[in-house]
Amino acid sequence: MKPKTITEKTNLHPRNLDRFGYNFEQLIEKSPELQHFVSINEHKIETIDFSNPDAVKSLNKALLLSHYDIQNWDIPKNYLCPPIPGRADYIHYIADLLASSNNGIIPEGETVQGLDIGVGANCIYPIIGNSAYGWSFVGTDIDLKAIENCSAIIEDNPKLIDAISLQQQTESRFIFKNIITPEDKFTFTICNPPFHASQDEATKSTVRKINNLENTKTTTRGGAERSEAKPVLNFGGHNAELWCEGGELGFVTQMIYESAKYPMQCLWFTTLVSKKENLSSLYKTLNKVSAVEIKTIDMAQGQKTSRIVAWTFLSEAQQKAWKF
Repeated sequence: MKPKTITEKTNLHPRNLDRFGYNFEQLIEKSPELQHFVSINEHKIETIDFSNPDAVKSLNKALLLSHYDIQNWDIPKNYLCPPIPGRADYIHYIADLLASSNNGIIPEGETVQGLDIGVGANCIYPIIGNSAYGWSFVGTDIDLKAIENCSAIIEDNPKLIDAISLQQQTESRFIFKNIITPEDKFTFTICNPPFHASQDEATKSTVRKINNLENTKTTTRGGAERSEAKPVLNFGGHNAELWCEGGELGFVTQMIYESAKYPMQCLWFTTLVSKKENLSSLYKTLNKVSAVEIKTIDMAQGQKTSRIVAWTFLSEAQQKAWKF
């Protein structure tokens, strides 16, 4: 069965390298191990089984190698294996946000420094931000094993060594405290906060996703049909990646209150907000801490819509005077 050509994914950012779908031929050429996981679905489109963690990891390795020249990348078992296109979109929208404070010009180079809150074990945001725009990053996490894995990724890819530094947050109740020192100035912060309010809630969500997975019939690249039994679950994520007390609303609210203690040390604070119903409360909190400007940027995340909430304590004149 000959695969169809993928049409443009207009929900992705115009600069997203996967806007026209995955070019599996090129990806397999870069990373031959991916071939084992590629099949043709019932719509005659080449794809992988996104519920198979090994398949997703193999695709990520191929994308990072092909798009971002990352030669060696891996994550420990049971840690979040993020979708590269969605993570790239967040970075590209950050670039547009920074351009809005820089006469419409996207600032590039190492003097643009991002602070990644909850960098995880995958180091994806710093990798993409550095590759696409030359930005430098500080990545933080409460999980020492995640920090150690990011360190291994950086050491295995020398071009990242001077671009990304890491710091463990030793007090889990804080976000910026212990991380932002009086001497620091960050161009932006970035965060994909824990979604759920408890481990039980995260587990129930995982079970629902398992139940939604149906048996599918696919065709291998060679043309033979194969049936897929219910697959191994890929909704990976370590506890700290998936849930925290208070869930997304509690985490982002804490972030907003802490950000107000560093008003002149960051141009734009940003975070993903997955639950639309949380926006009203977050806007109230932002107004309470006297954020000067608040922006909400809609963004597609796979099958659902998410959004970036960004805020600054700097006036328009102060934004224009920011040294990139």
